[in-house]
Amino acid sequence: MENREYFDKYEESLTDLLVQLCTGLGAMNGQLLAAEELEEKWKEIAPEYMVDAVPQIQDYPTVSVAWAGYLGIGLAVLWDKEWAKYKDDPDLYKFFVRPRGFDCMDEFIIEELLGIGLESKEFTEIEGVIRSCARTAVDMIRKENIEPQSPDAFYVFARSVRCFSKLVCLLH
Repeated sequence: MENREYFDKYEESLTDLLVQLCTGLGAMNGQLLAAEELEEKWKEIAPEYMVDAVPQIQDYPTVSVAWAGYLGIGLAVLWDKEWAKYKDDPDLYKFFVRPRGFDCMDEFIIEELLGIGLESKEFTEIEGVIRSCARTAVDMIRKENIEPQSPDAFYVFARSVRCFSKLVCLLH
């Protein structure tokens, strides 16, 4: 991958911006905590996520980023509750998508894994933070002025969703 330094700097800037936004929204305390096991699992399932998310970019750019956040929340829930059962599952991504499909993965994770009703205040708050973060990420992607559908566009998107999945997994 060419421009690795550029992509690293981009990801660091986006992470800083999203941590600042989440802190301002009261969803974080100003620092990003790392969970190596979750980062490793993201690397394993990211290719499957990208297959579902990339076709969504043109019509639903915010969703294509935001769903990585919900996936991060789902991973964090499993990590807290039953990680020994799921950590080696080669089909873990399908666990999140299969019940309701990619388009409704957010609802599955919130309702079934977190046990939060879709009509609740808590759901509205989570959704608001994720939406704000996703819009910010999409805005930052656009500000990079990278040629659409280019290799650089793919890498910026991939870095954005990875950053987003790490950040939002801590909101659960």
